[in-house]
Amino acid sequence: MKSPITEQEHRPWWQQPLSIIQPNMQVKDTAKINPEKLADQIMEMGANAMVFNTGGIYAWYSSQVNFHVHNGYLSRDSDLLRELIDSCHQRGIRFIARFDFSKAEDSVYLQRPQWFARKEGGQPDIIGATRPGHWPLLMSTCINGGYRNEELAVPVIREALERYEIDGVFFNAPGYVFCQCSKCQEKYRGLYGADLPGTSAELEPDFAARCFDDNLGRMYQEIKTVRPEVPMILYYNLHRDHLEKRVSITDMLCTEPQDVLSLGHTRIPEFWQPALSIKVGRSVPGRPDPFGIIHSCPGMDWRHTGLPPAEYRFWLSQIPANGGQLWHSLTGIPDTITDKRILRTVREVNTDAAKLASYMDGAQPVCQVALLWNADRSAEGLAEALIHKQIPFDVILPEQLASVDLHRYQVILLPEGCTYPPDFAKTLHEYVSQGGSVFAEGQLPVEEKQSKSLMADLFGITGEMQESEYLFASYLRFESSALVGIDTPKGTNPLQRELEETELIPHRGKVMYCQPIDTDVQVLATLVPPFSPLESVGAPPERASLAVKQTDLPLALLRTLGGGKACYLPFSLSSLIHEFKLEEHFRLFANAVDLLLDGKATVSVTAIPGLQLTVFRKDDELLIHLVNGAGRRPLSSVLPLHDIEITVGSGEGSPAGEAEALITENLLKTQWVEGELKINVPRLDVWECIRIPLLI
Repeated sequence: MKSPITEQEHRPWWQQPLSIIQPNMQVKDTAKINPEKLADQIMEMGANAMVFNTGGIYAWYSSQVNFHVHNGYLSRDSDLLRELIDSCHQRGIRFIARFDFSKAEDSVYLQRPQWFARKEGGQPDIIGATRPGHWPLLMSTCINGGYRNEELAVPVIREALERYEIDGVFFNAPGYVFCQCSKCQEKYRGLYGADLPGTSAELEPDFAARCFDDNLGRMYQEIKTVRPEVPMILYYNLHRDHLEKRVSITDMLCTEPQDVLSLGHTRIPEFWQPALSIKVGRSVPGRPDPFGIIHSCPGMDWRHTGLPPAEYRFWLSQIPANGGQLWHSLTGIPDTITDKRILRTVREVNTDAAKLASYMDGAQPVCQVALLWNADRSAEGLAEALIHKQIPFDVILPEQLASVDLHRYQVILLPEGCTYPPDFAKTLHEYVSQGGSVFAEGQLPVEEKQSKSLMADLFGITGEMQESEYLFASYLRFESSALVGIDTPKGTNPLQRELEETELIPHRGKVMYCQPIDTDVQVLATLVPPFSPLESVGAPPERASLAVKQTDLPLALLRTLGGGKACYLPFSLSSLIHEFKLEEHFRLFANAVDLLLDGKATVSVTAIPGLQLTVFRKDDELLIHLVNGAGRRPLSSVLPLHDIEITVGSGEGSPAGEAEALITENLLKTQWVEGELKINVPRLDVWECIRIPLLI
């Protein structure tokens, strides 16, 4: 069968700009699907690809694979899946088949119990046993068992690809579920020479990943055997996954930063989740831009309604603004969705993204700063500060450190708790000596004596360091500085900028007690120790005086080494940012980055809380994205920002002096001030992209 779709480029379709809509179908609504109408609606909402239920828990076609449960609501007089695929292809829409082999009905369990996950005591893992209505039980399948491998999943994939003109394959819920079945016990013993533990917490750290890679690697192999041109899409996780390994068993990556408001306001997802998730996914070079899957609902328990439109647009806009591709996950088709705000928002954001697609296709981030990603709270804290303070940055994964060219960046950030490959301390020394700058916090790596010594020397501290107890009621004190730099008069402290009216800012947590190796190492801040135990900080005020107002215990050190700088904070600033979100801590961090950049940011913007900034370059153009998340979340309305000033230096080439807002299609007012281009954005609603030509 030959598709009416014709390629307009030499690149495969899946390496071209995409916008996906996934109508997650309920089987009881099967009869409401009109293939022609649905394809029209998908196209009208601005998508050029659709993800649709195909197989796994339910077969949405007449499957011949034994134990592949059919959707009982399918008509026997037609082939719905074929009609959907044909309708999509007639309109230039790609069809991506969704498979979910993570669960199966109890009818399968009764005949093939060995395929299913086993909890403690050998009991099956039943999903939604108390669900109301007339439903068979659903049970978790074992990732190492026959259902998810050779006995069902593999023949289902083969059957679907051979029978239908599927364009791509996506696996839903493909992850590992803890299981104590005989297959898992045998595999664990073979890998580690030990018995499978009784709880997931006791597993070897890489066991779940190895099971995942083995299972999905087999799926990838089968797809490429049957239809080599068909791409496979797999999830990555912000915190757990080894992306270099993941991309070896898939063609495209997707992530799912859900805005789960149903957790309650005290557990509202962090504002930076979509932005950071896409940055992590883009860190693997040579891959298509990752997809950000955004569910339209405020939580799966409320999946039949939509996110507040202002919150929804803010969340969605972060995906393309950070170089990702939009993937809208809906419950049902437009005809069954009763919250029409969802459809309007999807259409509006897709319309905006389409205006930028040709500009962003192949564009690369412009970042002077790189964050080493350790998938921990420390990296999250620094990432939050970077986004909050509108500092563009790239993410470097630990597995990339041996091959990445650090000299692409002016500043490298090392969050507490990072692990480093051999000789990385030596690499950093060379990087700084040749003009780069490094920021580190907390406990330095101690993997080997030489590494520890080299790392301590890099930051200009003695090798003897001792960790304090957890400190409450303590402070960071700014010290006067002899350092002279950009707009830094002698005697002022560059870390104190915009905090000049206070000597102290709050501190809490452990400190690595250390001392500078010589007087050439600048001590920019010191510790003021606790004035009271925590239980008596509030009473009585007559005894609230500081026992010691000043010490020589450093909390911020700066060393110049060759042509670069090394800044070390012997405490966890990222933890303070993550937990308390005080402006003083954000400002301290931003000042440290600005100091290491010598005050020469390529692009800067008016500092407004809730405003996000990303910068890309394609050929001889800069593309500057602004995303507005101002206001108390979840956002109930858009709070427009006015008269935003963007400053562009010459770091990426000389700006031509022109600027165009691509989404609103307006020319912007510009002026030259002391060799920098100033651009005025009179109004920002949710998202804008400014195009700036560069002189050749």
